[in-house]
Amino acid sequence: MALKKRVKKILKELKETSSDDTRKKLVEELENLLSKLGKKEGLAKIYTGGSIKKALRLVEYEEELRKLQIELIKLQNHIYETKQRVMVIFEGRDAAGKGGAIKRFTEHLNPRKYRVVALPAPTEVEKGQWYFQRYFKHLPDPGEIVFFDRSWYNRAIVEPVFGFCTQEEYRKFLQQVPEIESNLIDDGIILIKFWFSISKETQKKRFEERRRNPLKQWKLSAIDKKAQKMWDKITKYKEEMFSKTHTTYSPWIIVNSNNKKMARLESIRYLLSQIDYPGKEKAPVSLHPDPEIVSRYHRKNIQLD
Repeated sequence: MALKKRVKKILKELKETSSDDTRKKLVEELENLLSKLGKKEGLAKIYTGGSIKKALRLVEYEEELRKLQIELIKLQNHIYETKQRVMVIFEGRDAAGKGGAIKRFTEHLNPRKYRVVALPAPTEVEKGQWYFQRYFKHLPDPGEIVFFDRSWYNRAIVEPVFGFCTQEEYRKFLQQVPEIESNLIDDGIILIKFWFSISKETQKKRFEERRRNPLKQWKLSAIDKKAQKMWDKITKYKEEMFSKTHTTYSPWIIVNSNNKKMARLESIRYLLSQIDYPGKEKAPVSLHPDPEIVSRYHRKNIQLD
């Protein structure tokens, strides 16, 4: 609370002062205060706009994120010590915020105890293999969490929409994947499947931001450029995917990610809520995800995309 009051006071002084020296000192103090919460980016956009409420929301977000990340470290240590295997799949439309969420999940974890898997397009050799083979190479080892930035569900949406697989390959995938996931779970793997859901308008806005920002232009691909035009076709395949692969033992967890920060917080909270670990009941942060942001799939809760 004292930190928030000081941040508010600094922002007010920044708005009122005309002295460059005073502003420099205030900005340095503000950045030092927020760096304690793990904030690494500059604050120019906040204080030049004079938005006190925005800065306070940022402080609250960073405080909440820090607490949840501390709990993630506790969870990771428990998974390692008990040799559990955890697999977390992140799916969603382009620009839904999957990569940013994975970054917040992992940025303070022990890199020896987790992996992020983001596979490129299959090689010619891989195209001749059983479809799941290249993914199975990356399944979690005992004591490990593996985060999949996209997964075998490429064959459920991206591949059939853009003609990268045949309809027969697509139908075979939908038949096989529920049994495969059932076998993985029976073998002891904890499997969580997130679908990051955004509106068409939000996707368009994020694409425009990527085009303007030279640090984000690498994220744009040829497929991204077609995503808005293919929106309805993607929706059709997405719904078919849910109808065939959402099961009681391997449900799809829908994350409303129009607000990136809320999506990050609530998806982390969901993961923490699903696995017991020592000290969980004493966590200084709620581990009950907001049902308005995170919920199991059912047809009525897909309002965004």
